Amino acid sequence: MSDTTDEQPGFLSADFRTPEMEMAEIGAGVPDAADLSLEGINPANPHLFKEDRWYDHFARLRAEDPVHFNEIETAGRYWSITKHEDVRAVDGDWKTFSSARGITLGLRRSPEADEQMRRLTSFISMDPPAHTEQRKTVRGVSAPSNLRNLEPLMRERTVNVLESLPEGEAFDWVETVSIELTTLLLATLFDFPLDDRRKLTRWSDIVFAVPEPGGVVETQQQKIDELMECVAYFERLWEERRENPGFDLVSMLVHGEATKDMPTMAHLGNLLLLIVGGNDTTRNTMSGSVYGLNTFPDQYDKLIADPGLVPKMVPEIIRWQTPLSYMRRTATQDCEIRDKQIRKGDQILMWYVSANRDEDVFENADVIDIERHNADRHLSFGYGIHFCMGSRLAELQLRVLWEEILQRFERIEIQGEPERTFSSFVHGYTRLPVTVTRR
Repeated sequence: MSDTTDEQPGFLSADFRTPEMEMAEIGAGVPDAADLSLEGINPANPHLFKEDRWYDHFARLRAEDPVHFNEIETAGRYWSITKHEDVRAVDGDWKTFSSARGITLGLRRSPEADEQMRRLTSFISMDPPAHTEQRKTVRGVSAPSNLRNLEPLMRERTVNVLESLPEGEAFDWVETVSIELTTLLLATLFDFPLDDRRKLTRWSDIVFAVPEPGGVVETQQQKIDELMECVAYFERLWEERRENPGFDLVSMLVHGEATKDMPTMAHLGNLLLLIVGGNDTTRNTMSGSVYGLNTFPDQYDKLIADPGLVPKMVPEIIRWQTPLSYMRRTATQDCEIRDKQIRKGDQILMWYVSANRDEDVFENADVIDIERHNADRHLSFGYGIHFCMGSRLAELQLRVLWEEILQRFERIEIQGEPERTFSSFVHGYTRLPVTVTRR
């Protein structure tokens, strides 16, 4: 792999300003949806998610303007797609709605900047055939046979973590359980040194972090520096696996026909995709399951009375939590969605978090119903060619966690409202204080 210092794309610069950074500057306390004009609703504002006040904004858009237009200085034009039917249609049409210009709300860029962006990309930000070829390189990690091999180790680690929890005193579920379990598994999938596993957590956290005082990262320069540390670390692993390959994600990328000759920054894109995909999403669903079942205690009671409901509970929690709020596409041609005129080059935000609350599909959608008959129609894993490669692995982790929780604890009780991620993309938790009562 080549020297990284000459390969940093121009967008990795200290004066780089993202759309979320622009919206963060607006400040907290966004008015309630009912107090805004329809044109004034901007669901991509991260404050809505930090304050857990996004529900009414999306409910109003689904009812009044399901294909909703916004334009801001940094990002330009973008449309919010909020109904289940429309999100599924856009996600399934990769020819009209491309991933190749990014999966998050992006910048108004010049052709030169677009070329630089393509150097830090991943197969989730590609269309066929390149997407198909690169995804195939690593999909063996989620094959049924590998999941069967992983489950005993996953269960053993889950038991160890749960047995170590203190009783009678509050602790942070996010840090102690969700992060620890997902990071242990991610380190296994990468064959990453276990002693350094929290580096994976850190790198995952900063990928979509909005620089702010006291935040995950405080400046854009800090974010750049830490991402370059990630590059350097994986360069060392890359060279090791070139000579001594194993059955792990790094080895698969090193020796895959479609990936083995890629430049450093392109590899960083794939690595960060796999890190975030294996870490942020599952850990936030683990935390969301505890918070959600406390929010709807009748469903927790039902689960305690019948642990056999865990397999039904899993897709319902993934629907209700929706760990990634949206994915972006870019229109490849002028087109229409519900009579709205979409221009070639417009950004399309498919709001999974809204589609999963669509009343036309999910009755009483804001509540958890662990026996919901159609919970598996959720779109948390996407749809079409980009359907989440690790979906079965995520479901397995959540199932194993709750099977072991129900054997050991009378109850996990939250001790206060969680602190939430400052992001409109990652829908998650940074802290969740709980206590446990053992059987």
